[in-house]
Amino acid sequence: MSNVEDEKFALAKIKKVVGDKGWLADSADIEPYLHDWLKILEGSCQMVVRPATTEQVAQVVRICHDARIPITPQGGNTGMVGGAVPFGGIILTTDRLNNIRELDADNATLIVEAGCLLADVQAAAANAGFLFPLTLASEGSCSIGGNIATNAGGNNTVRYGNTREQVLGLEVVMPDGRVWDGLRGLRKDNTGYDLKQLFMGAEGTLGIITAAVLSLVPAPRDRVTAMATAESWDALLKLFRMMRVRLSGSLVAFEVFTDLGLKITVDHIEDAYDPFKDSHPLYALMEAACYDDEVAVREAVEAGLAEAFEDGIVTDAVLAESSQQAANLWKVREGLPEAQSIEATVIKHDVSVPISRVPEYVLKGGTLVSETIPGARLLPFGHLGDGNLHFNMLQPEDMERDAFLALRGDINRNLHDLAIAMGGTFSAEHGVGLNKVGDLAHYRSDVEMDLMARVKKAFDPANIMNPGKVIDVD
Repeated sequence: MSNVEDEKFALAKIKKVVGDKGWLADSADIEPYLHDWLKILEGSCQMVVRPATTEQVAQVVRICHDARIPITPQGGNTGMVGGAVPFGGIILTTDRLNNIRELDADNATLIVEAGCLLADVQAAAANAGFLFPLTLASEGSCSIGGNIATNAGGNNTVRYGNTREQVLGLEVVMPDGRVWDGLRGLRKDNTGYDLKQLFMGAEGTLGIITAAVLSLVPAPRDRVTAMATAESWDALLKLFRMMRVRLSGSLVAFEVFTDLGLKITVDHIEDAYDPFKDSHPLYALMEAACYDDEVAVREAVEAGLAEAFEDGIVTDAVLAESSQQAANLWKVREGLPEAQSIEATVIKHDVSVPISRVPEYVLKGGTLVSETIPGARLLPFGHLGDGNLHFNMLQPEDMERDAFLALRGDINRNLHDLAIAMGGTFSAEHGVGLNKVGDLAHYRSDVEMDLMARVKKAFDPANIMNPGKVIDVD
């Protein structure tokens, strides 16, 4: 048979494996799967495959391996760097792998399938009196498999770390169709290489994550949420230092954004509002978890804000008096990613630098933006508590969209060069995907690139697993 006939025969076999509900081939049905969340990139594929079990995933992958059909794994498709955009072959979506398999209360672990929404994972943990601390603005639509595959960060990294710190074991379908069952819920296991670490952050290039053992923590008795205003990034950094010392391990989040970020969120996001009477240049949203004495934590937050006010570090502050008020404050921060895309075309960045150098990065980065794209509206926001900034900019009001996007390569290189020079990185939590393959090759050493290429070739010598993403081995 010809290659075309081989592929047709393989696709027919896949349809039999997953059944009538497990595949889509009509152009209208597959269209939503073909583009990235930002609607900038759009690819193509022969079919969208929706297996319902790990065994079905394994059979599909085995067929694709034998026929050399590329596979693009896809979860909730909320990524920002084109990592789930297909270019030929099939999309394998995990949306039907959505079972909560097991909760072990004594072990404080939860076994979930890759297609479970992050919000559903959080709810399952909460219903058992635990907390799964990963939290993102997209938690109602992103999948836990995608979170793990991209090693997602989120708002609580300052206390709990990135996704990989919350995963104890994985089940993975390898590129040849074999299943690695690493669903061991152990916190101590010193037996050889820790293979699961290779799949976390690999963005589906080494295998397809089908299930995971997640580590849970006790749910806090309460939370204390506050928002403060400041005149400068140096002041925000001083406030973070102060609150980190006062609250010790209780500080779980420290988010920052600008007056423009607040304004566009209030303008575009339903029920979002400005809690302050006057406008301020900068805002910090912080949250502390109460595990023992709720009153003591609240008093520590109040005392810290009072001291910061007396020292001229903050100019105003509000403290949530109820869970609804806390949700209202978080609405501003969590609505910002959506609001910016409604407001205008956005060029986005996901840089990270040492926390101590964040103010310097904002100052120098702002100068680079004004020199490269005059009139661009700077919109930095993100996770000051771990040094991760989404150093974004909105299309100038007097510039056409295409002209604005044509400058993306120049500003990306300038801002990434700056981050690297400060001991940082060009991708803190969004990953490499398709968009930053060139950046990875440019900024990482020859030794690192050689080792990564060897890992990719060892796991996927046929290069069928999300080809062209993270690292180009062709």
